[in-house]
Amino acid sequence: MMSSVNEHDFRQLLLTSHSPILVNFWAPWCGICRQIHPLLERFEAQSAGRICLVDINADASLQLASEYRLSALPTLLLIDNSIVVRRWEGFQGREALTRALTEVAVQYGQIAAMVP
Repeated sequence: MMSSVNEHDFRQLLLTSHSPILVNFWAPWCGICRQIHPLLERFEAQSAGRICLVDINADASLQLASEYRLSALPTLLLIDNSIVVRRWEGFQGREALTRALTEVAVQYGQIAAMVP
C-alpha cells in the first residue's frame, strides 16, 4: 500500500531516500486520481521497494503543490537525488498511466514493463 505523506515527511524522505521517488499528487475530488490508484499500487508491488511511491494530497499540502507548480491532477513526479527528472500531468486514462509507469521501469532498469 502506498504511503500517504505530509509536507514534513516528504521533505525528510527527499533527504534520506536512496532510491527514486515517484510522487502521486492527488485530491479527494479527483475522479481520475481514484481510477489510477489501483494501478499505482500494482506498480509499487512490482517494484519491490526499488522505487519509493508516495501519495500527497494536493489540497492538504498547498505549499508542496505551489512549490512543484501543479496545474492538473493527478500529477506524477519522478524524483531522483532530490531532482525532478520526469513529470506527468492529467492522465487521460489507464493506458497513459501504464505508459508512464513503464517509462519509469525501463529508465531504472529495475523492473519489467507494467502489465495493465
